[in-house]
Amino acid sequence: MSGHGVPQQTEIDARGLRVVIVAGTWHETISDGLIAGAERVLTASGADYTLVRVAGSFELPVVAKAALESGADAVIALGVIIRGGTPHFEFVSSAATDGLTRVALDTGKPVGFGVLTLDDEKQGLDRAGLAGSKEDKGAEAADAALRTALTLRALRG
Repeated sequence: MSGHGVPQQTEIDARGLRVVIVAGTWHETISDGLIAGAERVLTASGADYTLVRVAGSFELPVVAKAALESGADAVIALGVIIRGGTPHFEFVSSAATDGLTRVALDTGKPVGFGVLTLDDEKQGLDRAGLAGSKEDKGAEAADAALRTALTLRALRG
């Protein structure tokens, strides 16, 4: 796990931004931790947000695209994919990553990437922002999405 090099961020004023958190339902404890981290950042920033739950990480791109096309300024995509004994892990991880990248490029709007691709559940618990976790990937994804949305707003001016 590499938390090394994580930037120290200042507070964000994201009042006026509309954000949608799109989160998978697999691995409830980990996904709920990711959501809580994202919600903490969004609440502190003043952004207006809603939460939409989807079945799993494979469904994140299509729902993220719909949210952005419906007027959201940014999406935070949160999911948990744990490696198993079949190639399924690689297929779902690749589809979610490639799909979310395409959504961001096609819409010109940010997608905060909080999809954890893990070898085991412990790695997810260490990254979920729970008590005892070493990292808070939900908060990091929200921070990245907000900062990118504000940068794009300033560039488009």
